[in-house]
Amino acid sequence: MTIGFIGLGNMAKAMIGGILQKGLMGPNEIIGTARTEETCRKAADKFGIQTRSSNEAVAKEADIIVLAVKPQFLKVVIADIMDCVDDSKLVVSIAAGKTISWIANEFEKPVKLIRVMPNTPALVGEGCSAVCRNDLVSDDDFHFVIELLESFGKAYTVPESLMDVVVGVSGSSPAYVFLFIEAMADAAVAGGMPRKQAYEFAAQSVLGAAKMVLETGKHPGELKDMVCSPAGTTIEAVKVLEEKGFRAAVMDAVTACIDKSRSL
Repeated sequence: MTIGFIGLGNMAKAMIGGILQKGLMGPNEIIGTARTEETCRKAADKFGIQTRSSNEAVAKEADIIVLAVKPQFLKVVIADIMDCVDDSKLVVSIAAGKTISWIANEFEKPVKLIRVMPNTPALVGEGCSAVCRNDLVSDDDFHFVIELLESFGKAYTVPESLMDVVVGVSGSSPAYVFLFIEAMADAAVAGGMPRKQAYEFAAQSVLGAAKMVLETGKHPGELKDMVCSPAGTTIEAVKVLEEKGFRAAVMDAVTACIDKSRSL
């Protein structure tokens, strides 16, 4: 079994790192290619994988082909490899906004396709990936890909109709959280805390709060109420956030992200 990555950017590197760390495949079973020789060399040096000089070479050799490129490049990549892909190969796309139907039409023939929407916390083993497939993918193939994805975080099966929603609530949302952490740290710095320490306090608080939601099973509103003592500091802060339209702003941002994904 050989898995081939077309594109060796951050998400591909996160996937390769997780797969190797969990021992699901060895470096000799992973190949990849990228637009520049330097990117290929860095991936080879870091992971010990082999690289190839073209998309076609990867597609010919790999049993599983991961399309780890930006959506705007997917059409060109598929044109490069379509003659190398037959019904023995499994194609996995992580490109946002490109549906299974769109990808199948570009191949101009029946192809086993899995669509994945991962996110960048995969780089630290805390990714969240949504997964769907077409009818040509067997249960064994699908479960194997799920296992690969779970090597760097959580993976959930969703209907393809929700993939654009996943982009808004998971795929792009780390950027919103980074912005929130930065804003909290800025306020702490304004209050006199050193910058490095401010980032650590803000980031650890977000990490801990997220873990409480996942591990307690409690509604986020209930957890919020637990922190808001009567006439206390927290409820005063929550009041300001509500006055500034915090929830509405977040909802509007996620909705804008979903709409953009649907238009790709």
